[in-house]
Amino acid sequence: MITKDSIETAYSFLHQKQRVYVHSTLDWQKDDIEVAIASYVDNMNQELYDTIRGERTDFLLDHKRFNEDITQAVDILEKMLWH
Repeated sequence: MITKDSIETAYSFLHQKQRVYVHSTLDWQKDDIEVAIASYVDNMNQELYDTIRGERTDFLLDHKRFNEDITQAVDILEKMLWH
């Protein structure tokens, strides 16, 4: 079951990390954020993750697509909060 609390928690965490990630010029900092998000994904509400990932099994876990994925995740979660 996806609760409003789980959406709010995921949104807050991912939004904060996304803001730092997109403005960071430090590769090590970006890598640390990717590791933190991967750890978060391992422990987040599975139904919520399944909802935001769509058909992609590596959503938020693929280094090459991370910036695109985290931006998409934040957008989806924000829409879920307001609907």
